[in-house]
Amino acid sequence: MTETMVAAGPLRLWTERTGDPGDPAVLLIMGASAQGFTCPDALVGRLVDRGVQVIRYDHRDTGLSSVVDFDRHPYGLSDLAADALAILDAYGLSSAHIAGVSMGGMIAQWLGVHAPDRVRSLTLLSTTPMGARPGDLPPPDDRFLKHLAATAGTRPGVESDVALFRVMNGDVRPFDEPACRAMLERCWARAVDPSAAAHHGPACQRDSPDLHAPLSTITAPTTIVHGDQDPVVTLAHGEALAAAVPHAELRVVPGMGHVYCSSGLPELLAGLIRL
Repeated sequence: MTETMVAAGPLRLWTERTGDPGDPAVLLIMGASAQGFTCPDALVGRLVDRGVQVIRYDHRDTGLSSVVDFDRHPYGLSDLAADALAILDAYGLSSAHIAGVSMGGMIAQWLGVHAPDRVRSLTLLSTTPMGARPGDLPPPDDRFLKHLAATAGTRPGVESDVALFRVMNGDVRPFDEPACRAMLERCWARAVDPSAAAHHGPACQRDSPDLHAPLSTITAPTTIVHGDQDPVVTLAHGEALAAAVPHAELRVVPGMGHVYCSSGLPELLAGLIRL
């Protein structure tokens, strides 16, 4: 396992590679405001056991990566996709298997549409069609929205994040609070500027024509993985994505919510990632 800071234009992005550099690569792209370490270690380890090297990284404005003055230099999904390509370039990878979670799944779609030669396969987890407009698909469920309303103004930190992750986990699969808390403590301890991660909200809302390119142009073998208890991006989003991407395989995980904080779930997901 090696850690490397990678240049992406004027930015520097923290990356970590696990596994044999000679093996095919999986690039893991996490969701909004999420550091690379929000991808469970167990998922990374199981993927390496399947014979690939795994690269995970901190998005700009998270973890150890560069902090951006968003007011002066706003960015959107295509800029975050360019960061992913810069990482592939830095590691000398002409292509990789791409696995994206939530916002990372939209970044992965962008790569599948606009940089198909860099994509060996796509695994789109807990995400929604790139370019979907508000109202196109169902909103988050009431429990999640009520939690956000009830905790508005709460001081950010590990405890508030644990409470949020508990809700996002859903009520069916047991919530592994000790593992989740350890992961969040790790992330908070290493964040250069924890408040900067909030820039991902407006970044996701920035519209541009490239986001509306037809998903039917994706040629990479694609698997869509979605939980049937996702309170944030409901299953209808995964179903719509499966209908839009040619020959996509939809794998519905019973009881899974929007985060992967249940014992055994990371290993299960590692087995579903397309290689």
